[in-house]
Amino acid sequence: MTMLNVGRPTRPEAVLEPVHRSLAGGRGLLQDEPLIFELGGWEKTGVDLAPAEHDASDLGDLVRTAPIGLPGLSEPEAMRHYVRLSQKNHAIDLALYPLGSCTMKHNPRLNEKAARLAGFADLHPLAPQSTVQGALALMDRLAHWLKALTGMPAVALSPKAGAHGELCGLLAIKAAHEAKGQDHRRRVLVPTSAHGTNPATAAFVGYSVTEIAQTEDGRVDIADLAAKLGEDVAAIMVTNPNTCGLFERDILEISRLTHEAGAYFYCDGANFNAIVGRVRPGDLGVDAMHINLHKTFSTPHGGGGPGAGPVVLSEALAPFAPAPWVVSDGEGLRLVEEAKGEAAQAFGRMSAFHGQMGMFVRAYAYMLSHGADGLRQVAEDAVLNANYVKARLSGAMTAAFPEGPCMHEALFDDAWLEGTGVTTLDFAKAMIDEGFHPMTMYFPLVVHGAMLIEPTETESKQELDRFCDALLALAEAAKAGDVDRFKGAPYLAPLRRLDETQAARRPKLVWRPEGVAPAQRSAG
Repeated sequence: MTMLNVGRPTRPEAVLEPVHRSLAGGRGLLQDEPLIFELGGWEKTGVDLAPAEHDASDLGDLVRTAPIGLPGLSEPEAMRHYVRLSQKNHAIDLALYPLGSCTMKHNPRLNEKAARLAGFADLHPLAPQSTVQGALALMDRLAHWLKALTGMPAVALSPKAGAHGELCGLLAIKAAHEAKGQDHRRRVLVPTSAHGTNPATAAFVGYSVTEIAQTEDGRVDIADLAAKLGEDVAAIMVTNPNTCGLFERDILEISRLTHEAGAYFYCDGANFNAIVGRVRPGDLGVDAMHINLHKTFSTPHGGGGPGAGPVVLSEALAPFAPAPWVVSDGEGLRLVEEAKGEAAQAFGRMSAFHGQMGMFVRAYAYMLSHGADGLRQVAEDAVLNANYVKARLSGAMTAAFPEGPCMHEALFDDAWLEGTGVTTLDFAKAMIDEGFHPMTMYFPLVVHGAMLIEPTETESKQELDRFCDALLALAEAAKAGDVDRFKGAPYLAPLRRLDETQAARRPKLVWRPEGVAPAQRSAG
């Protein structure tokens, strides 16, 4: 078996087959759904088109001369295809979604209703600004509350996701250093427990990355940080609470040392849900922080989007915020669109338009429905739920950092699986058979065989107990030697376990008819 250095298998052992298999390939009421290209319909269309003798000369050389390469499905066929695919996925509307560092909370339907109001949903980004004053007002109010909640004087709304926000923050930091004639600062410090996007973003901007050690209790090693700070350091990137689910108790000292060295403090705001309404990052000395609206403020983000990652900026970085932003003058609200005049120091733009309007509406509706006291309770309940899970599971599983409470997520290692023949991956696959999506596995990398669980505040005690009962039963089975339950899992999912090595090295990303080589495909 191939094994990564964090204990993750990349190739499955012999996969056991279930005792009973259906004759047609389905599993209960879950259909065995082929690819859309394999459904047939190549000789038909799903809609009635103009007669074949229709004169298409007005299309000139745009008239198609080869098949379009798509099957002709009727509306029921197309609808059923995508509904069947959706049934193969987990969703927050089905059950707890325990992915650590992801904050998969319930998405209130009130927010969805607001986002579907025609005045917001039907907006065009090039509509005259005089006709979209309500949308601009919402953006302005959202910006106000993001600044109030973080204690920061400026915010850029346009970044489309967390990593996009990281890019925005580092570009502002780079612009600030260049404005002071300090473009020799080309190094960024990143803790070992950081999200992988932190070093990736720093490298993308052109910085080299230096790793900061972690203490035995899962926090930034202050002595190592002090030793690695220098005149060439541009910034430090710290997640707080960190990916071990712990608050960085030395955060003020981290900020002091960073600023004394002439560098800026970038805070990864992925875990802001644990402190929203209780702690203002600006009071901690943070210079830039992205806020995942799709995490803390509940806008949906399953399946890769849509995200929104506004970036709040300190007074030192505010002049370098990217366009656009909303201002008010005698004629109403307008967008500052270009990096000139009143925005002369702005480093440019992050996107062609103004950000994710639908996400802005959802996040603002979430803020208004909770109020200041409700947002504070969000953080308190998120931390309470995570500690409840940690307390219930710690008797059977080993907490990575057992001393003291955690914040928003509970982190376990695989020490308790030693000698069972079961790996973290096996355990996670068996969770699928019990009706639960696995937790985040093998991250953070500083913990061997990591299992990171973030229940969020929207789960009831009843649901948390159901989840914990399932994990405790699986832990008992693993320790009792029921290895087959794990090595062949999942047995009951629509698809079985992949060979991750082959999937990574020989991916099949394009469908082709059998026997047709890539060069034989029509470009029509």
